[in-house]
Amino acid sequence: MSERQRTIREAVSVSGVGLHTGNEVILTFKPAPDNYGYKFRRVDLNTGTLVDADVDNVSRGTRIEQDGVRIDTVEHVLAALAGLEIDNALIEMNQSESPILDGSSRYYVEALESAGIIEQKALRSYCEITSNITFVDTEKKVELIAIPSTEFRVSVMIDYESKILRSQNATLNHIKRFKDDFATCRTFVFLHELEYLVNNNLIKGGDLSNAIVFVDREMSREELDRLAHLFNKPKVEVLREGILNNLELQFPNEPARHKLLDVVGDLALVGMPIKGHIIATRPGHYSNVQFARMIKKQMLKERRHEEGPKFDLNKTPLYNINQIKEILPHRPPFLFIDKILEMGKDYVVGVKNVTINETFFVGHFPDEPVLPGVIQIEAMAQTGGILALNMVDDPQNYNTLFVKIDSVKFRNKVVPGDTIVFFNQLTAPMRRGLICMKGVAYVGSKIVMEAEMMAQIQRK
Repeated sequence: MSERQRTIREAVSVSGVGLHTGNEVILTFKPAPDNYGYKFRRVDLNTGTLVDADVDNVSRGTRIEQDGVRIDTVEHVLAALAGLEIDNALIEMNQSESPILDGSSRYYVEALESAGIIEQKALRSYCEITSNITFVDTEKKVELIAIPSTEFRVSVMIDYESKILRSQNATLNHIKRFKDDFATCRTFVFLHELEYLVNNNLIKGGDLSNAIVFVDREMSREELDRLAHLFNKPKVEVLREGILNNLELQFPNEPARHKLLDVVGDLALVGMPIKGHIIATRPGHYSNVQFARMIKKQMLKERRHEEGPKFDLNKTPLYNINQIKEILPHRPPFLFIDKILEMGKDYVVGVKNVTINETFFVGHFPDEPVLPGVIQIEAMAQTGGILALNMVDDPQNYNTLFVKIDSVKFRNKVVPGDTIVFFNQLTAPMRRGLICMKGVAYVGSKIVMEAEMMAQIQRK
């Protein structure tokens, strides 16, 4: 069933300090129209520039920038929006950096829910993962994989090779579990990282209430007291698990859950919700953003592909049905190609007109006729056979036998009255009589079927 886009009913604000700047900031979520997406606006500037939450606008880390206007630390904001399945929102800020709050998405989620979430008229579009997409950084031991799935799922594994933070896993099986199982999970930091950030004045808005601190070295009482003074705490201690007593863990695997939250927020930069299973090993913001770029690139490529090449069905064909019969051994009712529109050295375009008079419609869903998938595959194979036989000098003395068909996908049904256009293209040069090709079938500009095929040319 098609789902409609969603936005919030009314504006709602959240205030706090920016982690890196230490500046007080008010962030306001506002309703937005259909197909708006997520856009940020700096109300402290007079430019009126909107900054799209798009991976193409990431300048570094989790900073997005457009026309000279920048927005910092967007991942927890975007995770809240994506986690609540909100498609359209305007986010206004009076500073450059969003509030860190408690280091999670909790307060953003609570604010958005208090504003109310409403359905809109437009249907939701998805970025569907149709084939595996992989990002690997061998030096950092990072790997992210997106595999086809009918739902958005995320599996995360972290391993810092540390005695105090061992390998952890977390899995989101459905986006509706985000609010209860992941939104409240806070960011974390190792003590040595915290000390570096503090000493270099890089976290002016950080304190011990917005991060879990893992202590990875021995600390003297004097050092603990200095840390307490620095963050305006009466006293801090190191718990048995190697964690400062500033916070209690909500889940034993809260660090892994927070990394999953970051993945949800960073992948929102793709521009639309994803249908696919994301498997992330040791993810970080840099790798997440690079992965989001790969996903968006693949999505745009498939969209261009789905628009299909332009075919003139009225032009004089290269081969009509009688000429096809001189090349292929097939005969009615098993000859499924009506004409060959055009052919090059590595591609061929064939056409089949689907009519209610086809014999198989008598028994194949007679009350609602649908062209059988096996017939579509055979018609595509016959189109490919024309190309294969064109590669030998005496095609009348050869047959093409298809030896393998892979990655067959039926995307839309084909019914009487449709005209299918098969576009087959070689994926490798012919070797030892073997030919590999990719075929895509169109009705109008819509893809109805695709497959990868291998054929062998044999002398009769």
